[in-house]
Amino acid sequence: MTYDGTARADMAYAGSRRWTARGGLVAVDVACTDTGVPMPTQISVRDVTKTRGDRLLFDGVSFAVRPGERVGVVGENGAGKSTLLHLLAGSERPDTGEVVTVAEGGAGLLAQTPQLPADRGVGDAIDAALAELRAMERRLRELETDLGAASDTALGEYGDLLTAFELRGGYEADARVDKAMHGLGLAHIDRDRRLGSLSGGEQARLGLACLIAAAPEVMFLDEPTNHLDEGALDWLETALLAHRGTVVAVSHDRTFLERVATAILEVDEARRTVVRYGDGYRGLLAERAAARQRWEQAYTEWCEETRRLEEFTATTAHAVGGGRAMKDNNKMAYDRAGGRVQASIAGRVRNAQERLRRLREHPVPKPPEPLRFTARPATGAAEGTLVALRDVRVADRLDVPELTVSAGERLLVHGDNGAGKSTLLRILAGVLEPDEGTVLRRGRIGYLAQEIPVRRPTERVLETFGRGLPLTEEERAELLLSYGLFRPRDLHVPVGSLSAGQRRRLALARLLARPADLLLLDEPANHLALTLVEELEHALDRWTGALVVVSHDRLLRRRFTGRIRRMEAGRLPG
Repeated sequence: MTYDGTARADMAYAGSRRWTARGGLVAVDVACTDTGVPMPTQISVRDVTKTRGDRLLFDGVSFAVRPGERVGVVGENGAGKSTLLHLLAGSERPDTGEVVTVAEGGAGLLAQTPQLPADRGVGDAIDAALAELRAMERRLRELETDLGAASDTALGEYGDLLTAFELRGGYEADARVDKAMHGLGLAHIDRDRRLGSLSGGEQARLGLACLIAAAPEVMFLDEPTNHLDEGALDWLETALLAHRGTVVAVSHDRTFLERVATAILEVDEARRTVVRYGDGYRGLLAERAAARQRWEQAYTEWCEETRRLEEFTATTAHAVGGGRAMKDNNKMAYDRAGGRVQASIAGRVRNAQERLRRLREHPVPKPPEPLRFTARPATGAAEGTLVALRDVRVADRLDVPELTVSAGERLLVHGDNGAGKSTLLRILAGVLEPDEGTVLRRGRIGYLAQEIPVRRPTERVLETFGRGLPLTEEERAELLLSYGLFRPRDLHVPVGSLSAGQRRRLALARLLARPADLLLLDEPANHLALTLVEELEHALDRWTGALVVVSHDRLLRRRFTGRIRRMEAGRLPG
């Protein structure tokens, strides 16, 4: 957020805007509801292309957002979600195409990492966010001093300005600041406190509080649920549901999307486009399920057609028109008729061969199998207690008098950042030894860390995946591709060049390929596409072994079957 009197960096306000790479006048678009009734379009994106460095993010993207919609933006890490948000807000320009935003009541952008000047105060941030409302109020006071002798023009200005001020809730702005600060856990912060003394999470929450207090007609939010505890999440969702304008929010929080979003924009990295889904997060899941069903049907039909043509060309090519008795000893007529039959059969064979060639040139790939973790075979599998902690302490991060996890047991641990959850999992996995206490481990443990280190950056994806597996390279490739986590062209990419999401998928694939008695998963939903998170949840539901999962994901916790315990200040109450 910059403080130039207009707050135009992370929180920008304007009436009606057009950002175009082609120039020229742009008419306000008209969209249609599901019933075909025309509605004005508040945000219109037309044939937009955008590159980042030498990478093409968007290629001919077009979509529209209607007034009052609450749109969630989803996609893989690095797909271009934040770039899309900045394009819509006007802080970035498209390479080609145009972006039109009509917002008479102002538009505000909350960046994922607000740039707050360290030497300014919290009060300065609030004043900058409310600068437009403050300016409107000052002008109202000026006009009110001479309303009795005011001209028709001045009276008209006053009426229009008062209407706009009241629609923006200008009289309640300071009260909204107090409510937002309290709701987002910032009530204890003094207005004179320097911004540089705030933590990153406090700065992000302050930016969010300022934006909501300013109440622009259109809000652009980049990962607004980051750094929020459950109480703050509930408050934010309630505030956005009560907002009378339009909201466009990038988020990976499924519960947030489920409760707030009326539509979803998915940034499709592979196709360099943006796909719109109606009916919010539920609509996204329903369309994905339908797309999976269509894929499976297309694959089945391709297999059946290929088999039928292979059989036809293999058998019919040998069929001839002979074998019939010659009539009236007319050999010439017999041969002529046989030739016609042969020619007909040969034509059909050639047509079938051509059709088969085309099918093989453009095969329908087999849909990936559902994710499934592999438990150890029943013979030799560990039983009873798999891990046990007694009087375990790690500096001031962890203090667990006693914890046991037995075969088949399921435990979910949640809590605030810094509560010691990741430290607990590292102790259970054996990658960290306690300062005090004893740890017992039995059986085979699979561990997914929250942060995936890159120890062999030049090693290829297939090599890292297959290390230790008693399989040929071809078998390893087939197994890895069967999960649907990577495409064939990704198998020989160096691990060091993978994104955070791709590294996480690789670590997940290694877990899927190696039988275990106990799975330890630290924030398994992090950096994964939402549909993959849903599939991972289904895999965990089917898992028959023991499980300890650390997660802040509210939907995962709501669906979890097993013990759920909250960790606070390094302690895990019974």
